[in-house]
Amino acid sequence: MRIVRRVGASPRERGSASGQSCPDIFELADGDFAVIGREATQALDPELPSDAARADYERIVIITRETLLRAKKDIPDA
Repeated sequence: MRIVRRVGASPRERGSASGQSCPDIFELADGDFAVIGREATQALDPELPSDAARADYERIVIITRETLLRAKKDIPDA
C-alpha cells in the first residue's frame, strides 16, 4: 500500500495553524482512497441506514465538509 498524492487542500491550506492533525484525503497507488478523520464508529453505527453495513475491520470516520469540497476538483471522474 502506497500513498500517491493528497487529494484536495492540505490542512495548512485549510487554515490549520499547525498543519499537524486535521482531516485529510489521499489517493493510493491501487486507486483507492485513504481518509484521516475523527473516529465516530460507535456513535454513527446505530444511525446507518438499513441498506448499509460495516465489517468488523471497518471504521466510520468524519471529515469536515470543507475537506471534502476542496478535494472534489482532484477526484478523478473514472
